[in-house]
Amino acid sequence: MISSKHARYCMFQQAIPHLASRPALDSVAAMKNIPVLSVTGDCLAASYEKALVALYEHGTRFKTQYDKPGDPLSLDCTLNLTILDPLAEPLIHKAFLGGIEDLREYVMEVQGAKDHWVKNMDDPKDTRWEYTYHGRLARYGTWQESGKRVGPFNVDQIENVIAKLVKQPFTRQAQMITWMPNLDLDCYDPPCLQSLWYRLLEDDDGTQWLNCNIRFRSNDAWGASFMNMFGFIMFNKEIIAAEVAKRTGKPVKLGRLNWHADSYHIYGKDIATAKARLFDRLATTTFADRTYRFDDPLIREMYDEAGPVVRAKIAEYDRTH
Repeated sequence: MISSKHARYCMFQQAIPHLASRPALDSVAAMKNIPVLSVTGDCLAASYEKALVALYEHGTRFKTQYDKPGDPLSLDCTLNLTILDPLAEPLIHKAFLGGIEDLREYVMEVQGAKDHWVKNMDDPKDTRWEYTYHGRLARYGTWQESGKRVGPFNVDQIENVIAKLVKQPFTRQAQMITWMPNLDLDCYDPPCLQSLWYRLLEDDDGTQWLNCNIRFRSNDAWGASFMNMFGFIMFNKEIIAAEVAKRTGKPVKLGRLNWHADSYHIYGKDIATAKARLFDRLATTTFADRTYRFDDPLIREMYDEAGPVVRAKIAEYDRTH
């Protein structure tokens, strides 16, 4: 007798021709284990594409709490992705939801430009964000009530990480976290980012290489992960590495980035779009066709010119809200 769960699994395979054409996963393992997929790439764009393809080909099927009636099941896995040279070209993949200005805006957000957009937690009518990633990293232990930061303690984790790396580059204690159980266990959309961990390696020439592990509890592979990766690569370069270099007088460059996502997923509603924009195009386009070089003068000009535009956008939002 075939279980109803196995029948649903087979029906979903048939609904996506690409998946149906590959050998079926071991039925017993597929029923009880979330796949753990390990991917390594030389640069961000290649690593991101490899991760998406691995998820598409080997992910399992899940419901989510955000599904609407009629949505297909999502594709999901646990991902361990290593980007060997985070700043190597090509840096930007075209298959993400947004444009160059959106990348610039997200980089600014991760570096604190929208920290004041958080809600007053004691006002049920306040619909602004409950937190920002930068706010949790720079003022951990606090939240906002009646326009003031409150909480049992206020820890600038960014400063502490930098100080630890300057004092002892090989420390295993240079990490930051976001999760605050007193708030997040009851939060509708709690932080996806969970932790960042850093360690420095020094080569024979005296250059220090900033290695980083980043963990997400949940990472929207199609809708958010590229911007997340790009944003934190720039955070590491412009905030952590730059300040360590300034204080030590030694050059600091980015070493490998390990990106761990407990749930790396494509929502069912997005699978058809991802298939049309990326997966169905892999055989008919080159990798160069699917990427941008960040050192392309035009792309760089668009990125740099987006800064004032984003600041004006934030100011306008502040004025009207």
